[in-house]
Amino acid sequence: MATDLWALIHPERQALLNDVAGLNDEQWNTPSLCAGWSVRDTVAHLTSAAKMTPGRYIGSWVGAGFRFNAMNEKGIAAQRGSTPADTVAAFRSQLTATTHPPGPLQATVSEAVLHGEDIRRPLGIKHAYTPEALVVVGKFVTGGIGFLGGKRRSTGLKLTASDAEWTHGDGLEVTGPFASILIALTGRKAGLADLSGDGVATLTQRL
Repeated sequence: MATDLWALIHPERQALLNDVAGLNDEQWNTPSLCAGWSVRDTVAHLTSAAKMTPGRYIGSWVGAGFRFNAMNEKGIAAQRGSTPADTVAAFRSQLTATTHPPGPLQATVSEAVLHGEDIRRPLGIKHAYTPEALVVVGKFVTGGIGFLGGKRRSTGLKLTASDAEWTHGDGLEVTGPFASILIALTGRKAGLADLSGDGVATLTQRL
């Protein structure tokens, strides 16, 4: 399974590099869908996460005073570099890395997809994720990982992707592009405009 998942992660990293390598300064400074992070910050976060091992993660967490957000901010600062070119070079160096923080590798697939949308959507960049990657993220997001909130937001809803063979749950209908469903389930309001069905109001209230 791990080999299969890396075969999903590495192409997504390469595709994101292709999309951001030529950004101008204004685009790099555009707010991403992650509150408080610019596009450049979010790319730097992906680099930081790709360099993590369980041991490094614990050391970073302790060094940040057991504060998750502070740990992320320190990781971003370390990987931004002095210029956007430095940010790109750091990310490029991790394209085929197979290290990751503690936890299931599905989380790394999810980071590649969700943060890919965090970066691309504010810039108006379209990207076709592989259905296999989206299915992995869909299962992970709705599977009860507390900090993502996807299980709570999906309860009582029937989610149906309009661009892939995927459905989840029973109840009020929510239909739309798979990536839009996923970012809405993880608290990103930008996904809501693409969704339809009598469950959209309920999902909106849960964000």
